[in-house]
Amino acid sequence: MKTSKKKESTRRPQENNAEGNNEEESELCPGFKDVDAFVKYGLGAVLSATKASAGLPQAGDDYDFYRSFPGFQEFCESQGDKLLHCMSQIMQHHGCRSHIRDQNKLTGVEERFDLVVDSNDVILERAGILLDEADGVNRSQNPVMPAGFQPPKIVVSSWNRKGSSSRSETFRLLHAKNVARPQLKFKEKVDNSNTPFVPKIFIKPNAVKPLPSYFSNKQIRKERPEDLDVPAALADFIHQQRTQEHVEDMFAHPYQYELDHLTVPESLLSKPEPQMYKPMAETKLSFIDSLDDLVTLNEKLCRLSEFAVDLEHHSYRSFLGLTCLMQISTREEDFIIDTLELRSEMYILNEAFTDPSIVKVFHGADSDIEWLQRDFGLYVVNLFDTHQASRALNLARHSLDHLLKQFCNVNSDKRYQLADWRIRPLPEEMIEYARADTHYLLYIYDCMRAQLLESNHGQPGLLQSVWNKSKDVSLKKYMKPIYTEESYLELQRKQKRSFNTQQLTTFRLLYAWRDKLARQEDESTGYVLPTHMMIKISEELPKEPQGIIACCNPVPPLVRQQVNELHLLVQQGREMPLLKAEVTLFGPHDTSRGSEIDRPQDTADGKPGLKPQKKNYGIQFFLIHYFTFLEEMETPADQESLSVAQTKARRIIESFENPFRMYLPSTGVHVNKNAKFDPSSKIFEISKRWKLQSIEQQQKEMEVKKKSTEEAKQQAKKLEVGEVTPKQSKKLMKSTEKAQKTEPSAKESFTPFDYAQSDLKVFDGSKAKDDTQFDPNRQAQGFRKKVKLYSAGNRSMSYLSGKSNRGFRHNWPKR
Repeated sequence: MKTSKKKESTRRPQENNAEGNNEEESELCPGFKDVDAFVKYGLGAVLSATKASAGLPQAGDDYDFYRSFPGFQEFCESQGDKLLHCMSQIMQHHGCRSHIRDQNKLTGVEERFDLVVDSNDVILERAGILLDEADGVNRSQNPVMPAGFQPPKIVVSSWNRKGSSSRSETFRLLHAKNVARPQLKFKEKVDNSNTPFVPKIFIKPNAVKPLPSYFSNKQIRKERPEDLDVPAALADFIHQQRTQEHVEDMFAHPYQYELDHLTVPESLLSKPEPQMYKPMAETKLSFIDSLDDLVTLNEKLCRLSEFAVDLEHHSYRSFLGLTCLMQISTREEDFIIDTLELRSEMYILNEAFTDPSIVKVFHGADSDIEWLQRDFGLYVVNLFDTHQASRALNLARHSLDHLLKQFCNVNSDKRYQLADWRIRPLPEEMIEYARADTHYLLYIYDCMRAQLLESNHGQPGLLQSVWNKSKDVSLKKYMKPIYTEESYLELQRKQKRSFNTQQLTTFRLLYAWRDKLARQEDESTGYVLPTHMMIKISEELPKEPQGIIACCNPVPPLVRQQVNELHLLVQQGREMPLLKAEVTLFGPHDTSRGSEIDRPQDTADGKPGLKPQKKNYGIQFFLIHYFTFLEEMETPADQESLSVAQTKARRIIESFENPFRMYLPSTGVHVNKNAKFDPSSKIFEISKRWKLQSIEQQQKEMEVKKKSTEEAKQQAKKLEVGEVTPKQSKKLMKSTEKAQKTEPSAKESFTPFDYAQSDLKVFDGSKAKDDTQFDPNRQAQGFRKKVKLYSAGNRSMSYLSGKSNRGFRHNWPKR
């Protein structure tokens, strides 16, 4: 016992009491009760060793000095051998190469370092595997999946773990690379053409206003330009000519009239009694994948007063997206419809979906309404959106998870939210996940209607507003993405990136290539070339195809296939002349981005303008009014009628800086020298146009100055007709000009001063006779001026040499 105690004390000095045999058997390892005690002791040992190593002499003069002592040298060698022996034992334990002591003296350090690095990799890899197994993620586990499909990939991440449970659940991303493309089985091919979306409806159940003839006549709808062997431009022209008379019908909502005249009955505006849902284990579930089952389901739905609907969508391997699953729940049973199999027959459900006496309950139906129109031609009349009701009640959150937790006390499982819903047959876990989205929705619908009435003191106003907002959601129309020459500018504005001419041209070409290939292959733009990779290529402008591959991690399959074509597009962008201008914002909230392409262009009437943009109407409005204002000021008719004050105001306005200077490049901009002198380049054309405009502006300013000086001379001659006025001093002239500036008068009320009534002997220095009578007409103009001049001091510079008038008494008028 004494020897065992000594061994225990050497292992753990802090434990002085001996433990019994039963306790020793329950220990993790000799001397340690559990993992925490072992980790705590290990961290303390590592910390003490680190501190001791930091106290050793550092490499340099100190180490060389201590190394000269034989005792220090022997100590270092003995400790070094012990460390190498310990490291070799650890490597042997993990199956690594452990010949760390028997090394060549010349290359021993490098070889030992390589051995340590390899051993660290092996040990850390094993530690990661053991941690995954302890966390419940076994890499060797093979989940049970249908034959022919790959097992699901398990993604371990921290943002999607549930914090309520002790053991964190991980997000399961179900996907399968071997899924056959469901688009190949569709009876009607997916229309990815660059034409507006035309509704698929051809039969209108529950119609108050009949369906237009364009939709009911199948012969007109079959005449599509895609079926003709003609060029694309001619096909678009033929399509426009054929559909010109049906334009209003083509793009109108088929149930616009019915929704506008829809009235909510009083029974739906009164307080309901919430009907409790059945447990999922006791509720019947039907999987609909045949036409007969779909017809039977439609007949059941037409006999009900309400049912809940939800959709599962896939958008990564399709340009427009695919609706893969539809869930419908009633009070008694649940239905799951395979919409990939019944895509062309889903229009049958329009009979129940458009019945105004049946309430269709959705949650967040903004996207669902558009997907139903795009894929099936289905429309919804009498919709109740629980998302809009949640907003009206000002709940903490508006998601379906929050509503399930608040009203049903159910924790929804969102592990399959990002699963690939094209998988067939569907695993049981995915079916249960899809079923739960609608199973509790009708009970939530009852509870929210009751809360809306209670929060508004029993008045139906708040509930009526939710019905109106839900009706607005059902009036939404699906809009197909249309490519235009300026579509890339919208994406660039969202990314908030400023490109030069070469980068912007490359970005435009890559955007067009991505859109064209995505439509042809029926793949999403994110699958063909993600936006962040496209921006990276546009910024770097790689010179070789390998540079394009290096900008993409991971490399998309279509990029790897067509990397040579992408390289040609990048080269085409690099050939553009380089011109980078500073981005000037028109205000603190302006997000528009001026580029080099948006340079002033000559319009049809020869006046300078701007190249029209799609969303810069405010700038164009300001510039057009500025030019019209300048043209009105430059007309000779206005120049003749301008007064002195108006001419001065005009000169002040002309002195302001030209607002078009913001479009000019700054002084530190790099411009290609060859492009400056090449007449065919855009830079040469722009610089020449601005030079001509600046010369014309200078000539106009010179003409205006000449005319103003001539007018001033003529006005002065008119004042001097019949009278010879003495030449005033410069000081007096400046003071009169200041007085005119401070008190400008209009042209109609201005009367020149009559010098015939003035006493001209004042300027000779002789004493003038004072008039005892006050003349308001004579002194009204210059009363303040005289006081300002004469009260400046005993001797003013404006006086001429003469007698001093001290003690002279003026006869001022009494107040």
